[in-house]
Amino acid sequence: MQRLVLASNNPGKLREFGALLSPLGFDVVPQGQLGVPEAEEPFGTFVENALAKARHASRLAGMPALADDSGICVQALDGAPGVYSARYAQMAGQAKTDAANNAHLISQLAGKLNRRAHYYCVLVFVRHAADPCPIIAEGVWHGEVVDAPRGAGGFGYDAHFLLPELGKTAAELPADEKNAVSHRALALRSLAARLQTEGRGQAAR
Repeated sequence: MQRLVLASNNPGKLREFGALLSPLGFDVVPQGQLGVPEAEEPFGTFVENALAKARHASRLAGMPALADDSGICVQALDGAPGVYSARYAQMAGQAKTDAANNAHLISQLAGKLNRRAHYYCVLVFVRHAADPCPIIAEGVWHGEVVDAPRGAGGFGYDAHFLLPELGKTAAELPADEKNAVSHRALALRSLAARLQTEGRGQAAR
């Protein structure tokens, strides 16, 4: 097994990434376990932030690294909250909580008829800190924002993120169903396919 540092300390992400990457020969270790502090995320795009986090973790841990960056993008708000999804309300002088973020989002959409939105996730894998050819995978989950929250599952904006084809919000989906169709699940499957292809290529040399 090859050790891989995950540029996150989120237990849920560690379980998801570990389950998918273990069959490919990777032992996924959270960065906190290796004494790696969180990286700054100063950029305006998901991919730049994920790449910065991956290189930071790889450099300090001395091993391959995986990082993700994700959020919700609302069409009527020109893609906001975007990379600022986790601190959307905080940027307006409010608390940094899911409840405050959701309330701020709904207030910004007052009077707007277009409620289309999508969750976006980008994953970046680097073989070493200076890797010139990082593997980048993405996942997009389309839906729309509803004013009234529905469902008790999920986190973030899930209770306001309606999936029209299912007639449910992301928070109303059972965890196993959400984890099979979400933006993160799609990005993970794409990344695993890329890593598997790369592994086959190396074995054939």
